[in-house]
Amino acid sequence: MDTNERLSALEVALNNEMREHEFYLKNADRTKNALGKQMFARIAEDELEHYERLKKLHAEWEKQGRWPQDLPLEVKGTRLEGALINTIKNVNTESVHDRDDLEAIRTAIDFEAKGEAFYHKLRDAVTDQKEKAFFDLLSRIEHEHYLSLQEAEEFLIDPAGFYRRMEHLNVDGG
Repeated sequence: MDTNERLSALEVALNNEMREHEFYLKNADRTKNALGKQMFARIAEDELEHYERLKKLHAEWEKQGRWPQDLPLEVKGTRLEGALINTIKNVNTESVHDRDDLEAIRTAIDFEAKGEAFYHKLRDAVTDQKEKAFFDLLSRIEHEHYLSLQEAEEFLIDPAGFYRRMEHLNVDGG
């Protein structure tokens, strides 16, 4: 993958991250479900941070014509899973949600799966170790979002089943 292809891929990533950020903000504002509000707001923050990091990377890469060696590219780790579990523990299983919430979560699951695959592809197409590590990190964060969204979907569809799984209850007949 040459420099122009990499810059084009970064531009795609920038557009995707901003589109996803706006989607999550809109749904955090729209939903009346406490879990949905917190989850969408948290992922919106993560996507905005990804966007800002990618924007800096893109600007430096364009200026230098190569992967910037001096640009710190850490991304703040997501704490989504812990935040969601704490919210779920305090949410009434009868908490208000509607079909739009479930549809938004399913759309988000698709976004995150595609994002994870996109960053995997970028990681596998480059040879620079810093570049590989950065795209691997973004891919793993998208995967964390994906898993958390799947759990939120399960919670909305079957709260009792979700709680059983979370509590690791076993019935062994003994």
